[in-house]
Amino acid sequence: MKSTQKSGINTLCTHAGELTDTRFHGAVAPLYMATSYAFEGVEEKRYPRYFNTPNQQALSQKIAALEHTEAALLFGSGMAAVSTALLAFLEKGDHVLLQKTLYGGTFNLVTEEFEKFGIDYSFTEELTEKAFTDKIKANTKVVYIETPSNPLLTVTDIEMVAKLCKKHRLISMIDNTFASPVNQNPINFGIDIVIHSATKYMGGHSDILAGAVAASSEHIDRIFQKGKNLGGNLSEYTVWLLERSIKTMGLRVKAQNRTAKKLAKYLSKHTQVKKVYYPGLKSHPDYETAKNQMKGFGGMLSFELTDTVNARQFLKNLKLIKPSMSLAGVESTILLPSETSHALLSEEERLKQGISNNLLRFSVGIEEKLDLIADIEQALEACKQN
Repeated sequence: MKSTQKSGINTLCTHAGELTDTRFHGAVAPLYMATSYAFEGVEEKRYPRYFNTPNQQALSQKIAALEHTEAALLFGSGMAAVSTALLAFLEKGDHVLLQKTLYGGTFNLVTEEFEKFGIDYSFTEELTEKAFTDKIKANTKVVYIETPSNPLLTVTDIEMVAKLCKKHRLISMIDNTFASPVNQNPINFGIDIVIHSATKYMGGHSDILAGAVAASSEHIDRIFQKGKNLGGNLSEYTVWLLERSIKTMGLRVKAQNRTAKKLAKYLSKHTQVKKVYYPGLKSHPDYETAKNQMKGFGGMLSFELTDTVNARQFLKNLKLIKPSMSLAGVESTILLPSETSHALLSEEERLKQGISNNLLRFSVGIEEKLDLIADIEQALEACKQN
């Protein structure tokens, strides 16, 4: 099927970039496991590290259609996608500006590795136009944002950042993982490069490790040139599994949107919850921005328990919700960012960002709302008895 942006999200998830079984006419895409292809008498020389095997190319077309871009590339992890995209546009002597509220892995990549490459970097703690503008230098080449952010669900004004970058002739990049293409298409607001940990909502079943980058053909070609040297590719079987998973992404994410919003409202009224972070709540400081640029508010939320509750004990008491490291699966998972995603930050830095020891990041799955609430209630009640 030739994908078109006029198709609905579920149609794109199912049919865009479809790899047809021309031999046996099966209903699902065939899987080409070869790592070695002919080089004589062929239109294109295929090589797995060159991102051009049949399954890779087909899935890249699907992701490009979902993100409204000309092209896309697949990677072995979200961090492989992040690092390759950044290093494709940065070299010794350049400067990159990033928002401070970032996934811990991205923060560590920049702070632990970029100095070795001679790349300068700055973070902006505020997400205003002035805050970004004040940090731009003569050697700035890239502005990198993440929205909604991990784990506090801050929302950055995508269009503002895109316009600012165009004004200063900078490359704009966004980590769109928490939103997914179902809830947000940054290209529509002028962003240059969209990055995903495809492990999360695209995979959606906690059994795939992958990353993706979507952008114009020109930008993707530059990322390809860097990527073929860094070698962060994806196995063919994982590509096939990811393509299968994306078919239901629209259905999954919309269901998670609905339940997460209901749970955010429930938690915001709970006496043992100090604060809830969810962009779909009107009390969220970035609610209006989120409403303007998101089609759904996502399945991720964070909440801080009161000091009277032991967060670790609460996690141990849960029976349905799984204390688990990752997110965005069909099963609900929860973790302490202070001990997982942001554990490498100093306690001072974590607290400065608002990540307390009682902050919990909650990835809402597709279970029934009442079952999830019942599990939270029994876990909190058990904490009182300990």
